[in-house]
Amino acid sequence: MCLSLPGKIISIDDSSELRMALVDFGGVRREVCVEWLPEARVNDYVLAHVGTALTILDEQSAMESIEALNELGKILAEEEKKNPLTI
Repeated sequence: MCLSLPGKIISIDDSSELRMALVDFGGVRREVCVEWLPEARVNDYVLAHVGTALTILDEQSAMESIEALNELGKILAEEEKKNPLTI
């Protein structure tokens, strides 16, 4: 299973061979390749997987995805409290 995450473009660097962006994923910032999305701009939301932006999202879709991921995190944390994994 693959997971792509929504994030907001903070800045774009066109100075190297590949077009790269600094993307904020809920407070965690990572460099992401946006070479394949020439229309991507600062403040756009992108869906990224393993360091590559796959598509541009509208803000509403990005916020809905972020909220769903936050809810999933809460559910998983509660389940872990109920049934701790022991190794």
